[in-house]
Amino acid sequence: MSPPKFTTLGCRLNAYETEAMKELSQQAGLQDAVIVNTCAVTAEAVRKARQEIRKLRRENPNARLIVTGCAAQTEPQTFSQMDEVDAVIGNTEKMQPETWKGMAADFIGQTEVVQVDDIMSVTETAGHLIDGFGTRSRAYVQVQNGCDHRCTFCIIPYGRGNSRSVPAGVVVDQIKRLVDKGYNEVVLTGVDLTSWGADLPAQPKLGDLVMRILKLVPDLPRLRISSIDSIEVDENLMQAIASEPRLMPHLHLSLQHGDDLILKRMKRRHLRDDAIRFTEEARRLRPDMTFGADIIAGFPTESDAHFENSLKLVTECDLTWLHVFPYSKREGTPAARIPQKVNGKTIKERAARLRTAGTVQVAKHLDAQIGKSHHILMENAHMGRTEQFTEVSFDTPQAEGQIVRATITGATATQLMA
Repeated sequence: MSPPKFTTLGCRLNAYETEAMKELSQQAGLQDAVIVNTCAVTAEAVRKARQEIRKLRRENPNARLIVTGCAAQTEPQTFSQMDEVDAVIGNTEKMQPETWKGMAADFIGQTEVVQVDDIMSVTETAGHLIDGFGTRSRAYVQVQNGCDHRCTFCIIPYGRGNSRSVPAGVVVDQIKRLVDKGYNEVVLTGVDLTSWGADLPAQPKLGDLVMRILKLVPDLPRLRISSIDSIEVDENLMQAIASEPRLMPHLHLSLQHGDDLILKRMKRRHLRDDAIRFTEEARRLRPDMTFGADIIAGFPTESDAHFENSLKLVTECDLTWLHVFPYSKREGTPAARIPQKVNGKTIKERAARLRTAGTVQVAKHLDAQIGKSHHILMENAHMGRTEQFTEVSFDTPQAEGQIVRATITGATATQLMA
């Protein structure tokens, strides 16, 4: 008998939930099982999940193989029909102790092969299941799950359900425990972070949560927020950006495109000028602010001119860290019904051009840091990250988990050196 093995595909939230599943399955006494936590963000992600499942079955011929995550939620039959798979459980079920108790008690005799309920009926999120996940220096805290928006290209709301927020008091208590354990940085995570609070009494905003954390946990050295929707950023978050040095100057923006017509067809809530205005204002308030962004190449009606507007947005917003997604048709989304006017080769070429532009931006950012002094949070003895989340390599070993002040002496293609 051996403890369960876990494989995580996709986002940071999935990785957080894998840590919670490890604890739940351990408490239930589950043995000899392989659990795959899948991603559904693109068709390629689903293909990779199927590929990973086949590989894991070959490597673990006698284990019970359980599939969960967003792809399991949106396409349960796809996975239940695979010969390699013993059970499929949804995103709600994977966070419930009774699910794992059932798996451990009598997998074959009593457990349904598919346990996937209607995710849209879920009204709460289990954001407080684990204290600390990540490196020993940085912890990730889930404060929100799901999404109320229906962008035409996106399958994620059907995998995650509607937006649910973890109450501020629960979040603050968890962060206090993490600081007591020695974590020097906490990252707030969620599916649609800027919608945090809309389902809570008094409907607080993300900025209210950030200010509350910084006020009530004065010993927290660094607070970081992950991907946000810039059009939904509230006044208090802008105030925190301007006045709170413990809030790290790095924001990852859900931009998706740089052309107004494509943005409207994506059913996004901002225009290109909104994105430009936000980055200019955030940088005015915090001159050392850096930005990452998600951008999709090859949306069904994207012309050459539309694409050029996305490409120009990289420099107009002075983006540094790009996540480029070649458009992927997802059945069940409105965009899947739009005739695809961009062929696969063109989509790949456009994605490559965006990534090249990103590489140029990274090089510009790295070069600008040489000679500057940074506070660097050490992830291991030889690598840490600046306030802007830039990797820094050290020749001499440093104390893991500590924040060290160092002068940047050089740069490679992807890292700073100190």
